Amino acid sequence: MKLATFLPPGVDLPLAGEVRDDRIVAFSAQPAPDGVRHWLASGDRTPAAGPDWALADVSLLAPVPQPRAIFGIGLNYAAHAAESGREQPRRPIVFTKPPSASAPPSGPVRRPAIVQRLDYEAELAIVLGGGGEIAGFAVADDVSARDLQRSEPQWTRAKGADTFCPWGPWITTVDELPVAAAEDLRIRSWVNGEPRQDSRTSDLIFGCRALVDFIAETITLEPGDLILTGTPSGVGEHMHPPRLLADGDVVRIEIERLGAIEHTIA
Repeated sequence: MKLATFLPPGVDLPLAGEVRDDRIVAFSAQPAPDGVRHWLASGDRTPAAGPDWALADVSLLAPVPQPRAIFGIGLNYAAHAAESGREQPRRPIVFTKPPSASAPPSGPVRRPAIVQRLDYEAELAIVLGGGGEIAGFAVADDVSARDLQRSEPQWTRAKGADTFCPWGPWITTVDELPVAAAEDLRIRSWVNGEPRQDSRTSDLIFGCRALVDFIAETITLEPGDLILTGTPSGVGEHMHPPRLLADGDVVRIEIERLGAIEHTIA
């Protein structure tokens, strides 16, 4: 099942629904105010049976517009650790983004005036369900301010600015994409149509279950929480010369079987 939050034409309040090919079907019941989180928590995968629209005619929002928690993982692809000149970590490197970092799959991503070196990071996102279990997966961009990341002793401002986590376009649940299958998917990114990253999630150092278990040792995970699992090699900071993002650039990130997100830098 593909769970989405969307705005149909002429409707002011978001609806929760199921994506089926080129259409989206609303659930008959709409638990307020965050329907998709309800389905993640309950584990109910009964097909949606409400009104439907062409997918091209609706506006897709972040599947969970305001996740309670967004966890990021640093240096979790072997090739990315190598391009960074770093050894592979022995334990996951965990940081957080605030709920305000969450943004729709179409963005926009807003660059704060203080940031001059903005970068993209294509990522597989784990979406949590009830009982701390993995409910599904999505596509995400761990947008990063490299100048702040390098000059400050923490990553909160560099990684957690408003809109620095566009994600979606929907959540593909584990009944459709099991965890083992999610750990061998092609993941790619483009900037203004130019290919940048092209890897597979099989290059992950710490797999999905290991990341969930590591975080859950100290933090209770709740439905709708996100874990961004890390980015593969090919980020702009490590190109020769570096190729950072500029206002007006369009970033596209695609993961096979999960869809694509595409957003503009504003």
